[in-house]
Amino acid sequence: MSAEEVRALMSAPGNEGLTWNTPLSEDHAARLIAACAPGPGARIADFGSGWGELLMRLVEAAPGSTGDGIETDPEAVARGVRLADGRGLGDRVRFHEVPAAEHRGDGYDLVLSIGAAHAWPGGTPDALKALRAAVRPGGRVLFGDGFWEREPSPAALEGLGAEPDDFGTLLGMVRQAEAAGLRPLQVTVADQREWDLFESAANIGRGERWALANPGHPLHAGVTEAVDARRTGYYGGYRGTLGLAYLVLSA
Repeated sequence: MSAEEVRALMSAPGNEGLTWNTPLSEDHAARLIAACAPGPGARIADFGSGWGELLMRLVEAAPGSTGDGIETDPEAVARGVRLADGRGLGDRVRFHEVPAAEHRGDGYDLVLSIGAAHAWPGGTPDALKALRAAVRPGGRVLFGDGFWEREPSPAALEGLGAEPDDFGTLLGMVRQAEAAGLRPLQVTVADQREWDLFESAANIGRGERWALANPGHPLHAGVTEAVDARRTGYYGGYRGTLGLAYLVLSA
């Protein structure tokens, strides 16, 4: 048994219980799509797309539009291709297995990146600059990133495996967007119910369901241990401390 085997078993792309790999409800997603307002024929790119659920919904909202999903995880790309084909979007949504910071497309009408700022060497500031460079003047950017809802406790930092300066404040994120030449049109944050449902469906829920269904498996003890650690880290640590903001920005 290895930690890598446990992580692979609990990975997000293989978790059919996750619609998207971020705390987000159907209503919240619909409001983000409406605020992004992609027009007919729009060119859209998602940097760090995962399996591209939000990208596909944006493409579906704009007749004749196309989407590029930039993602390095082959398991996520494979799931995205299956989903796109199953929804009749195989000729409109393409996936590119390259790091977000290395994709050279530009002139997009809409670009998005949710929880992928770490893909750029300088984190959030570099991510915002890159997204600004990828979108045409007058286009829009949807940027999602973590921030501290309150000063993190030692338990919160331990639960996340984070340092205090890994995230800033919500206002700080808005100011970083403005410094990159982007103006906020809509700023929303994941609420507590979205977070709780996400954590329950992600590693905790997937691992718990698998362990219940596989009591005699050699990985059972490792999966149970990983679930317990994640549950302790969330409920006893970063719940209510780590926030996730969604910024709809104009270029």
